Amino acid sequence: MLGKRGPQRGLFEADTAYGVFVGRDSFYGWLASQRGELFRDEAFAGLYVLDNGRPSVPPSLLATALVLQTYDGVSDDEAKQRADYDLRWKVALGVELDARPFAKSTLQEFRAQLIVHEQAAAIFRTSLELAKRQGRLRTKRGEQRKLKVALDTTNILGRGAVKDTYNLLGDGIVKLARVLAKLSGQPLAGWAEEQGYGRYVGQTSLKGTAEIDWSDVKERRRFLGEIVADADRLLEQARMARTELEAGSAAETMLLEAAGLLSRVLLQDIERREDGPAVKEGVAKDRLVSVHDPEMRHGRKSASKRFDGHKAAVAVDTDEPLITAVAVLAGNAPDAEGALELVEQTEANTGCTVDETLGDCAYGSGETRQVFADAGRTIVAKVPSVSNQGCFPKTAFVLDLDAGTATCPAGQTTQDFKPSPTGGGQFRFDAAVCAACPVRAQCVRGVGGRTVALHPQERLLQAARAFQASPAFDDYRRRRQTVEHRIARLVQLGIRQARDIGRAKTAFQLLMAAAVANLTYLAATASQGQPTDPQLSAVGLVSVLLGLLVVVLSRDLGPGWPTRTPNPGRLPRTTSPGRLPTRLPTSFALPGCRPGF
Repeated sequence: MLGKRGPQRGLFEADTAYGVFVGRDSFYGWLASQRGELFRDEAFAGLYVLDNGRPSVPPSLLATALVLQTYDGVSDDEAKQRADYDLRWKVALGVELDARPFAKSTLQEFRAQLIVHEQAAAIFRTSLELAKRQGRLRTKRGEQRKLKVALDTTNILGRGAVKDTYNLLGDGIVKLARVLAKLSGQPLAGWAEEQGYGRYVGQTSLKGTAEIDWSDVKERRRFLGEIVADADRLLEQARMARTELEAGSAAETMLLEAAGLLSRVLLQDIERREDGPAVKEGVAKDRLVSVHDPEMRHGRKSASKRFDGHKAAVAVDTDEPLITAVAVLAGNAPDAEGALELVEQTEANTGCTVDETLGDCAYGSGETRQVFADAGRTIVAKVPSVSNQGCFPKTAFVLDLDAGTATCPAGQTTQDFKPSPTGGGQFRFDAAVCAACPVRAQCVRGVGGRTVALHPQERLLQAARAFQASPAFDDYRRRRQTVEHRIARLVQLGIRQARDIGRAKTAFQLLMAAAVANLTYLAATASQGQPTDPQLSAVGLVSVLLGLLVVVLSRDLGPGWPTRTPNPGRLPRTTSPGRLPTRLPTSFALPGCRPGF
């Protein structure tokens, strides 16, 4: 059942008593000031049964805990400990000093419910809702801004273990054997030993424990042949076991998933030859690199920078550095994949229209420009440079698409054009004209005439090159740096390494990091002089009266009563290091309270 926090703040809650000590201007103090404003319990009602059961831990408190966990970069266990004992967390959560607000399993289940119910972006969207309420997405006149959004990607290292073909096959065999052992009601070790797969179970590395001469090619081929034979035999056992299972059942689904992984590894890495199996040369397209995380892929950000995992795609408002949309792509996906979807997500998340989209040259291909043009949108990105091995590149020619002519650097013009069935085509210069040209050595190799390929989106690329050469492009180049700075902030918040297996959980990690990046920016740039919350003023008034009462009593009760109140900037002494104060403070500081009380 949905648990809710009351609107009234308690006099002895940590943010009331120690908000000044932790710092009202710190991120923890800012979160405390946003209680009831940033997260509302009703917004998470879809995750709970509303008409029966015990009241849950308020989801607004758990959402705040997830934000703090991402901000501090701690594990679930450490997050629970900090909520119990860390004064900063208690101030941000708004709980009393002796409260233990949630169990570790409660936090884990709340996160799982967000992912399962496709609400992983709920906390991220909340950060943008707060930005809208603060007027960050409006002009000075109060009108809704038209956004200029910058896009970019960065790599996320996957959590699954990346192994070579021998160990990858071994992991696939163990995964399928575990399912078959479960279906037969036996423990994995006993079933595997009985069926002849014992050497694959309990070993940290199949290849490392193999007693063969790895410098001998024949020995390696023989060992690989034994592994492939075991994999084939296990797959046949899986086919037999499937005939006894109900179609569409959970057991069949589990069996098919494990068998599919093993079959895929065999297909992508093994070449069946007459003299026995061998490891394929090269890397298969879309190669599965880890049985433990099948969604990981080989990826690269440049010719020299390679990684195994996923790609984070990010959209950022270039006027207010707010992250407006994120997505997790396959590690081997092009950077521009899903670029239009990021723009559409930005509009859905912010309620603003995206006027222009900015990107680097990875977004400057003709295909990406065509996708945006078909959608009636504008993308500004540097056109990838072209080269021709020391000869005149294509950009040295004047291509008049309306007249259907091409003019070379020497001034020769041709109308000889051969269209391509897929779009574009090729301009051809006469061989005799090129043979007599004084700059032939800088233009043509071989005995034929020069040819110039016309891209299917040549008109879009020409317009982009012209704009790229204009002074107006400098402003876009400057604006695009905003997304690089925001990605650097996301890396600070831990997105370089995935915390969990699977793209869905990695997406949740990215969304939480984006939410915290937005919230820390909003907290750091919060406008001064905001009106005081009436509830806080009321509590502050009670605190003042209580302070006055303590002062009066201290004068009347004689020398045995404390005559000084603790300094509001220091914690009361404790009986031992690490323990929370056992004596309630007699000093409170809130908006609306006079300092010193």
